[in-house]
Amino acid sequence: MQQYEPVAEIGEGAYGTVYKARDSLSGKFVALKNVRVQRNEDGLPPSTVREVALLKRLEYFDHPNVVRLFDVCATMRADRETKVTLVFEHVDQDLKTYLEKAPSPGLPAETIKSVVHRDLKPENILVTSRGQVKLADFGLARIYSCQMALTPVVVTLWYRAPEVLLQATYATPVDMWSTGCIFAEMFRRRPLFCGKSELDQLGKIIDMTGLPAEEDWPEDVTLPRSAFPNHPPQLVKSYVPEIDDLGAELLLELLAFSPHKRISAFDALRHPYFQGQSPEV
Repeated sequence: MQQYEPVAEIGEGAYGTVYKARDSLSGKFVALKNVRVQRNEDGLPPSTVREVALLKRLEYFDHPNVVRLFDVCATMRADRETKVTLVFEHVDQDLKTYLEKAPSPGLPAETIKSVVHRDLKPENILVTSRGQVKLADFGLARIYSCQMALTPVVVTLWYRAPEVLLQATYATPVDMWSTGCIFAEMFRRRPLFCGKSELDQLGKIIDMTGLPAEEDWPEDVTLPRSAFPNHPPQLVKSYVPEIDDLGAELLLELLAFSPHKRISAFDALRHPYFQGQSPEV
């Protein structure tokens, strides 16, 4: 760990603090994620183990839009606690900060077009000084198969898909819902659905997108469709006025209430909205 000299604190999460640091060997900046391992705790937090394992597997693909894990360091302290540090490539800012810095009237349409994780939100999307997008914080990510059982409480509330809010079965379409929320936020420069609880979040979604059809309501949930008022959806331009017609069409497909009707990542990249834009970003 003497190789890395902390320069400034970047942020704090559930399991530790992230610092900007300088690598004394290369002279380049890195990001250090210090993980808290409490006394008498049985090993590392599962999210940390999962994050390291997944990023190691993703190294094989060398994907330009996934943050790189350079090193993992573990040191024993005098108080018999273990300090574990993950060393990542340093990226200048997250999307939340990037949007906050954007001057009025907001991001140009071409910039917006360049943009199973299970926790997609602006704070977990990094933006380099050259405008390249990178995904970070894979603590909730999973290698998915259709036979596996998945945790019912995932994704930060404001970006949580209806099937997760209803505690129904879910799969990779949850990421596409989160992407839709972020897509709208890039135009608005503020979150789309700001619920205070799971029920309130679901109500805000239905207020905006309308009560879904009977066949789109999950069967394996306790909350009935009849608990919500039946009204038509709002026009996309009423809550994202800056969006164009093709963007509005894509947003509706991303925010389809039924995961079976929600657009896939592959089809989203082929959507007419992105014509003329490189799909690799």
